[in-house]
Formats: sequence, C-alpha cells, structure tokens
Amino acid sequence: MGTLGRAIYTVGKWIRGSGQALDRVGSLLQGSHRFEEHLSRHRTLMNVFDKSPLVDKDVFVAPSASVLGDVQIGKGSSIWYGCVLRGDVNNISVGSGTNIQDNSLVHVAKTNLGGKVSPTTIGDNVTVGHSAVIHGCTVEDDAFVGMGATLLDGVVVETHAMVAAGSIVKENTRIPSREVWGGNPAKFMRKLTDEEIAYISKSAENYINLAHIHAAENSKSFDEIEVERALRKKYARKDEDYDSMLGIVRETPAELILPDNVLPEKTTTRVPTTHY
Repeated sequence: MGTLGRAIYTVGKWIRGSGQALDRVGSLLQGSHRFEEHLSRHRTLMNVFDKSPLVDKDVFVAPSASVLGDVQIGKGSSIWYGCVLRGDVNNISVGSGTNIQDNSLVHVAKTNLGGKVSPTTIGDNVTVGHSAVIHGCTVEDDAFVGMGATLLDGVVVETHAMVAAGSIVKENTRIPSREVWGGNPAKFMRKLTDEEIAYISKSAENYINLAHIHAAENSKSFDEIEVERALRKKYARKDEDYDSMLGIVRETPAELILPDNVLPEKTTTRVPTTHY
C-alpha cells in the first residue's frame, strides 16, 4: 500500500470511529426510547455451559466455522468454511489428520430411541465431504463420507469403508470395511478396490497440506494482502505465444509459488528471466 493508500485508509478509520461515537451519544440522548440492534458476534470456538472445545494448535478452523461445547479435535485436522460442530448435549471427538469439509454439520444426541447415549466419534485421516450431516454416530479411521451424505444415530462406518455422496444411512447401520454403500436408505453397492482405498488416504493427506495454505492466508495482515495483490498484477501470466514473439520469458516470483507438497504432481521448472 502506497502513501496515498495509507492516508485514505487512516481517514476511513477516523470516520468510522467518529460514526460509532456519534451513535453512542445519540442513544444516550434518546434514553429509554432508543432502538438498539443487538448483533451476535460470530465466535469460531465457543463454550456451552461449562464445556469448552479442546483443539490442537495445529488444527485449521476456518473463520466462518463454529466449534461449540464439548468437542475435541486432534493434530493436523481441518474444519472448513461454514461447518458446525455442536457438542452441547453430548461430546464430539475428531482424530488427527481428518478433514470436515465446507458446510458440514456434526452433532450428537443425549440418547437415541433405543435409550443409548449417542456421542459422535470421528477417527484419524477421515474425509467428510461438503455438506455432510454426521449425527450421533461413529466413523472409524481412514473412512470416507461423500458430499451431502447423512449419517443418523448409531451408524458405524468401519475403517476403509465409503459412504457414497447424497446417501442417507439409517439408524444403527454398520458399514463394513472395504465396502461402498449408497442410496436412500443406503445399501451395499460393491467392494472397494485397492486404488480407491489408497485414494482415501491420499485425500486426507491432500487436505492436510491444503489446510496449511488456508491457515497461512487467513493469518495475513491487510498490508501483506495488498503487497501480494500488487505482485500478482505485476506478474500476471500473459499469453505464451505473444511472449515468445517478443522474446520474453516470464518467471513466477517465489512468493506466488505453492509448496510442492500441495500439488505433488506438479514440478516447478525455474528458468532465468530475460532482462530487457
């Protein structure tokens, strides 16, 4: 941000502060007749009664996610944008290296229809796809829950099992290891191949790496964001055919190169920049 940009930003900050001060003065003058709009400030981590989340320092919790009450999350896991993990009437446990993707809901039940206590337990290296609902059930290590799937009370998804996208798994269903279940209600579809089982582990690993990128982006200051935006504009990729006609070879600056472990298939070839 240049000198002019900093000046404009500072003036804007003063104006906003003055507006807030004037609003407080106006409210005092109106007395009991004033109208106040009470806003609920979003909190990523929030206590419920005497229960508080226990989240490892290496966990990425997106700014718009909500982790509430008796929830425990292990190292390297990630809770993505719009997710809600609500451990109010029972506890939620999420292992290490697990990803719960955008807009998913994880909840619990104090008891189910059979009178059993229904916490939710999600193991290590589990992938839970976007907009899934996990309610009072158990998902074991290295399992996969597809996008939009719903798991009801008492469900057990065993290690290396997969729930297909959009499925509804009815109460107290057990999905055996190395099987794919899908439909409404979910039923056995077929056995998983060795390649598909390997993909489950790879998916969890990819999300661990991706979470590090998002955590770094969310921790950046306003000034850092402005510098990067200027760099991207300066080094914006041009048409390669047009560049070759001009004899220009462009090099992506180091600040804009993703780590190799985020895109494992990509090999970055560094070529010298042509000075002109």
